[in-house]
Amino acid sequence: MLPASKNTTATLAPMKKPNKLFNFFNSKKVVPYIFIAPFVITFLIFTLYPSIRAIIMSFQSILPGQIEFVGTANYSRIFNPTFYKALSNTTIYVVLTVVILVTVPIILATLLNSTFVKMRTIYRAALFIPALTSTIVAGMVFRLMFGETDNAAANQIMHWLGLNSVDWRYHAWSGMLLMVLLCCWRWMGVNILYFLAALQNVPKELFEAADIDGANRLQKFRFVTLPFLKPVTIFVTTISIINGYRMFEESFVFWEAGSPGNIGLTVVGYIYQQGIQQNNLGFGAAIGVVLMIIIFIVSFIQLVLTGAFKRGDE
Repeated sequence: MLPASKNTTATLAPMKKPNKLFNFFNSKKVVPYIFIAPFVITFLIFTLYPSIRAIIMSFQSILPGQIEFVGTANYSRIFNPTFYKALSNTTIYVVLTVVILVTVPIILATLLNSTFVKMRTIYRAALFIPALTSTIVAGMVFRLMFGETDNAAANQIMHWLGLNSVDWRYHAWSGMLLMVLLCCWRWMGVNILYFLAALQNVPKELFEAADIDGANRLQKFRFVTLPFLKPVTIFVTTISIINGYRMFEESFVFWEAGSPGNIGLTVVGYIYQQGIQQNNLGFGAAIGVVLMIIIFIVSFIQLVLTGAFKRGDE
């Protein structure tokens, strides 16, 4: 036999072994954990760890260079008239924003999803633009519009209606109105997009069947559209409740140094007032823990009442 050539020898050379590290990270058991790792790491660093630290701080008295455990002393001071005022303001704000930010977006999303509205894309973009605006910037514009002078836009409208000027930031009802208007103006478009996405999944066959049965527009909306919007409605209601109790910017932009008679004080504003302005971090942390418990209880009750924990076949 002829001796094997150099090319044949090179061909028969052993192939490189596959990279074990690459195969490990490319395996079906490891890849899912790699994809969720960013969320888990972010949750641990920015949510879980601060929450644990806040709970620990709520049992401490924290002064510059001095930290000592005081037991439940911070919690015993929470339930005072100022806290009740902040909690009542926040609860009223939550109720108003939830009602507006759930009902109005459903109606507007239904209109934008219908065929008789022209230039729907332009309207959708215009409604979403406020969500891209900073709350502080928008709040400054609102302060100019609802100023105390007769030349302010809101007071000029009052004059056209034959009414007197209003000191918008110095009355309880008007102060609450300002905060609710700013919140609804900013988040209305986002909620409309949520409901628009849900409306795209409503089967057209159901509307055709409803037409055959002689249902009018109101009946089709009640018995066909609304049931399909229930999951999104629960989601929007839940995030509106949570964001409402966490509200701070809408109050701060109108009353930086504190509102008269605490008409604009919220629970988070009370945390900022005690923890940052008065350098009482332990007491502020205790208020934050109580707020976290309140949000959990209210959200849980809302989810139970709306049937979010029921199985789909029940």
